[in-house]
Amino acid sequence: MPKTIAIVGKYFAVGIDESLTEVADFLQVRGHKVVFEAETAQNIALKGFEAMTPEQIGEQADAAIIVGGDGTMLGIARHLAPYNVPLIGINQGRLGFMTDISLERMLPVLAEMLDGNAESERRTLLQGVVKRDDVVIFSALAFNDIVVSRGGTSGMAELRVDVDGRFMYNQRSDGLIVSTPTGSTAYALSAGGPLLHPSLTGILLVPIAPHALSNRPIVVPDTSEIVIEIVNGREINVNFDMQSLTSLQVGDRIVIQRSEHTITFLHPSGWSYYETLRQKLHWNEYPSADGHLR
Repeated sequence: MPKTIAIVGKYFAVGIDESLTEVADFLQVRGHKVVFEAETAQNIALKGFEAMTPEQIGEQADAAIIVGGDGTMLGIARHLAPYNVPLIGINQGRLGFMTDISLERMLPVLAEMLDGNAESERRTLLQGVVKRDDVVIFSALAFNDIVVSRGGTSGMAELRVDVDGRFMYNQRSDGLIVSTPTGSTAYALSAGGPLLHPSLTGILLVPIAPHALSNRPIVVPDTSEIVIEIVNGREINVNFDMQSLTSLQVGDRIVIQRSEHTITFLHPSGWSYYETLRQKLHWNEYPSADGHLR
């Protein structure tokens, strides 16, 4: 049973204080030491709990409970990846592919999970570096994806893509998404990419509005080194999980590999990835006469 449990909250969400208080009190009654992520603690009215930076949580916590949406999970997951702290997600957001426990059932489900009735799942991350004249100018982890894209008022970007030192193609498009299997349900899906089961060992490349319709998504081995070079274009950026952003110049290269770190998710007993897809993507549902999904 985990002794020290950190709580991370989507602190700007309406009603989050009540949910965080409920979880914290529940854990304390069970005998766990409860700490709060520092930014969460700073922005809510809870008193009497120790606040820790993500690095301190990584060093001292046995598990972390995230109350929020997938964006909240993405943010803390990248920080905790080097420490192998298992993550439990309670969905305070809208979609919730990664935060899969509902607010209505969170306490009984948490009780079962903390008693050992949980399923563990390991997810991969991407490591990306930006090189300018062979000098690294930026580096970050991505849990979902690394996206190279043009600015809103600029023309198409021309990108050269090499995989493991072998030329793949020059592509003219609005950009390119390089995604983990976890990220296949995010931006890559809206750009026409396939769904990848999280246990697959692959990296997904999905063009964004390519000039040539023959430029299709492709999955390469997750042992690959992917190099994207900016050949032409203006106002081109690269972002990591839509949260870390850096501007690029012609000649810059983004070097992407699977990270040495992984993230461990803890799910309720009986959890099914396919059930998550059915719920979130509304599979097997159709609109009724009143326009609502059934």
